[in-house]
Amino acid sequence: MADRRPIAAPFVALGPSGVAVSTRLKDLTPEDEKVLRWVGAHLGSLAAKDLKARCVDGLGHSAESWAARKRGLTAESSSRWAGSITRVTHDQWALARRGQAAHVQSLEAGITTIRHRLALPVGQKGSKRAPGGYRCAHEWFHKTRRLHVLEDRLGRVRADREAGRVHVVRGGKRLLGTRHHLDPAQLTEAGWRERWEASRWFLQADGESGKRFGNETIRITPEGEVSIKLPAPLADLANAEHGRYVLAAQVGFPHRGQEWADRVEANRAVAYRIHYDTGRGRWYADASWQIPPAKSIPLEAALAGGVIGVDTNAGHLAAWRLDTHGNPTGRPRRFFYDLSGTAQHRDAQVRHALTRLLHWARSCGVKAIAVEDLDFQAEKTREKHGRKRRFRQLISGMPTGRLRARLASMADATGIAIIAVDPAYTSKWGAQHWQKPLAGPTRKTTRHDAASIAIGRRAQGHPIRRRTTPPRTHRSDVHGHRTVQADRRAPGREGPRPRIPGPRTRSVSPDAERTRATRTSTTVRDVRSDQVWVQDSLLLTD
Repeated sequence: MADRRPIAAPFVALGPSGVAVSTRLKDLTPEDEKVLRWVGAHLGSLAAKDLKARCVDGLGHSAESWAARKRGLTAESSSRWAGSITRVTHDQWALARRGQAAHVQSLEAGITTIRHRLALPVGQKGSKRAPGGYRCAHEWFHKTRRLHVLEDRLGRVRADREAGRVHVVRGGKRLLGTRHHLDPAQLTEAGWRERWEASRWFLQADGESGKRFGNETIRITPEGEVSIKLPAPLADLANAEHGRYVLAAQVGFPHRGQEWADRVEANRAVAYRIHYDTGRGRWYADASWQIPPAKSIPLEAALAGGVIGVDTNAGHLAAWRLDTHGNPTGRPRRFFYDLSGTAQHRDAQVRHALTRLLHWARSCGVKAIAVEDLDFQAEKTREKHGRKRRFRQLISGMPTGRLRARLASMADATGIAIIAVDPAYTSKWGAQHWQKPLAGPTRKTTRHDAASIAIGRRAQGHPIRRRTTPPRTHRSDVHGHRTVQADRRAPGREGPRPRIPGPRTRSVSPDAERTRATRTSTTVRDVRSDQVWVQDSLLLTD
């Protein structure tokens, strides 16, 4: 157990810091759609120019250059449109830098793995901690070539990072590559062009506290009237005062509509984004605002009513309810979701599964849900798992980060705390200690169900392994309960016990299994009455 890494303590995950709701813009006239397209295309071209200027600045960016870019955009739009464009540009550049750092880390990990395996003899087997040599000389030769490719790629990425260069595609790199594969994507050139242009439009504005209805650029009144401040070159399209264009659509937000209305009436900041769905041919409006993060309750208070342990898998969530002592109660539950299809479909499937999980938790009266603090960013590299292509696809398709963020956001409205635990050895030790004891003739306990118990017990501070059974002579009310529980400070308490021949209780001979069925009942006379009762034979537990 010396090479086992330390296990981090569980913690209560923070709640959401913002709210985003969406609604559809219905009953738009052809003139409304034409104005939205023109405004989006004009502001999108300004956003593309500003992004180019920001990338040219690189690491030499400063507050003065930011102000100069904003002044240049103000003449072609407005001061508020320019502020929104420069802020989004800055966020895009920062996101590209974080992705660049992650790419460098992935390349370094791949190069380290290849060098290690090339240094070993061909065919040498690996261990659980380190991979072995390559299987054959053919694979060894191709990995030497791949090593040179990765080293060359790493050199270019490092040079870009040191120089402050980033590569950003407005509209998305994946959609850009789809242009060369229209048949597999089931798109025509005109259909792709429409989607490409719509993805590059810019129709979003930051909110301002103290301003009328919380936003001076894109304004939605409590009655649902939508108006847009037109850029200076398109001011002749205005149909209202002060260069504004009022849409014919009347909108309302079904989800959190009252909360949104309260903010708008109090002139508190609300940011809006208008976008077009080319697949459905519909316009949508998104509203978002910041909220103060809720104070997380203490871990002991969250676990006062028990906990539900949840094991995240590629196609389902395995959950089991545990009482305050860490014992599983009831039957395990499964919440399935389908991660095929579009991003919107996958997100809807995750939200539906989490909704059913939260409803079940509320019906049980549990105030805490324990999940693993998973992050597969460093675990799904091609060089680490080698030929396990299906396994790499499996872990790449698991929505670990999005699922936890969604769960924390949705649970905040229900008063349920989300506890994140260290995922180390939960599946292995859960199956080792809980899968077989909880299986029966009419119930099959899977490895995922056992892992959910391990996750819940780790959140409660209990060891994953089950309690040691006392000797048979000490299992009576006369002597009291003698179950041995490992102390929390005992080193290696999460580890498995050493294997000892014979029954685990070591209170009977090793051949006791053969004589179980031949044992007869013991007749005992109660000294307090004249009745005679027969005690059934007691089976020795393993």
